[in-house]
Amino acid sequence: MGNNRIRKVVIAGGGTAGWIAASALAYQLKDQIELTLVESSKIATVGVGEATVPPVRNFHRFMNIDEQEFLRAVAGTFKLAISFENFVRPGHRYIHPFGNTGKGTLVAGFQQYWLESVRRGMKSDLGNFSLEAMAALEDKFALTENPEINYAYHMDAALYVDFLRKKFERYGINRIEGMIKEVRQNPDSGYVEALVLDDGQVIEGDLFIDCTGFRGLLIEQTLKTGYEDWNHWLPCDRAIAVQTQSVDPSPVPYTRAIAHEAGWRWHIPVQHRVGCGLVYDSRYMSDDEARAKLLHDVGAEPVRDPWQVKFRTGRRLKAWNKNVVALGLASGFIEPLESTSIHLAMSAVMLLVELFPSEGIPDSLVKRYNDVCRGELEHVRDFITLHYHANQREEKMWKDCREMTLPDSLQIRIDAWRDRAHVWKDQGELFATTSWMHVLLGQEIMPNQHHPVTREISDADLRRLLDSIRGPIDRTLPLLPLQQEFIDRYCKSPDGIWDMHRLG
Repeated sequence: MGNNRIRKVVIAGGGTAGWIAASALAYQLKDQIELTLVESSKIATVGVGEATVPPVRNFHRFMNIDEQEFLRAVAGTFKLAISFENFVRPGHRYIHPFGNTGKGTLVAGFQQYWLESVRRGMKSDLGNFSLEAMAALEDKFALTENPEINYAYHMDAALYVDFLRKKFERYGINRIEGMIKEVRQNPDSGYVEALVLDDGQVIEGDLFIDCTGFRGLLIEQTLKTGYEDWNHWLPCDRAIAVQTQSVDPSPVPYTRAIAHEAGWRWHIPVQHRVGCGLVYDSRYMSDDEARAKLLHDVGAEPVRDPWQVKFRTGRRLKAWNKNVVALGLASGFIEPLESTSIHLAMSAVMLLVELFPSEGIPDSLVKRYNDVCRGELEHVRDFITLHYHANQREEKMWKDCREMTLPDSLQIRIDAWRDRAHVWKDQGELFATTSWMHVLLGQEIMPNQHHPVTREISDADLRRLLDSIRGPIDRTLPLLPLQQEFIDRYCKSPDGIWDMHRLG
């Protein structure tokens, strides 16, 4: 099997991950493969992945997706940052913005100069040097060039699946409605050979993409790949989600993450409604308590009944096993605190296109794929674990997080920051040095010292440096419209888009 040409690709499961995979493979490989997607309307999707991170725009460029067309179709809004509320302690808030913050040198990052300015009594907040942070706080957005604004999206996940299907099904995606009843394997190699549906159809393939969600029908139930559990670092194991009416005149251009006694709550505004959810540790909050708390705290009328998602954070020991590649929830799950689920699916399918085994499945490509996917997941895991660990809350769950033993990779980052305010980004990592800076400082992990080279700069030169960065931001900010005003001009969705989706 490893030496056979890969012609027939079968995607098991739809949802966001399934249609991301189908769209990318069909568009990029076009006539080189026969692509079949099997999904069943009887199987509900998780449906809570409504916030993204900036690399989603890279995927859309990869797919030649027009931004305005996309945003109108998915009732999209813009996302400049995440607002973390009550994570350090009740009443505390900080912003994790996208984009660059300040400007450093080859010797020292901007945080070194900013920390030196603070030491000398020059009052400012790190966010003052981020256009995204300042615009987020004023609910403003526009496309800018100097300084350039960096952003992601909030979107209706169900409408996004519809958008991808309508746009890319014409590139040769053969969609089959049906439930998978049986997975047939080669008795010698263990490779998957076919899916048998409940109506008797047999779907044969050379390469199978598992997008069957948490159950991992192919990667786990069939191939017994194994799972590495990360619950000891990321304690929450359930979420209750709900959609509510919009009550704000202009949607905020950031995701809100609001900590509570046993987890946190999200607030994601799209054009026609708001997506809300409560993430929690079931050891410290019951399902009934979580549902009641969510409905009490959302502050708006629900437009549909809440639904529950049970999950286990971690990853498959192999994302690619034999001739099965797991994508999305089938490959692993890191809770939605930094909105990474859609990005991880997009990143994985772009890597699969890059490494596509057209002439067979060599071990070298499988190993490379698994190594890259593991590294990306572990990096995201560490970044999210940081939010839980660095807290001053008094509840049992939060105390446990504060006292837990961290992954070595995260402990080294925290130690390097404490020792001399050092942050870094390895090749392929999602979160940049500015993200680590904002979250480390936001969670009140203060460095003991910073780079000595900053001591050599005069007060006047240091002020000039800070003013040269802050000046363009201060001049740009008053010119930006409220996000709603920009959406009305740029990408307003048709009236009734949500009703049309529900009816159609």
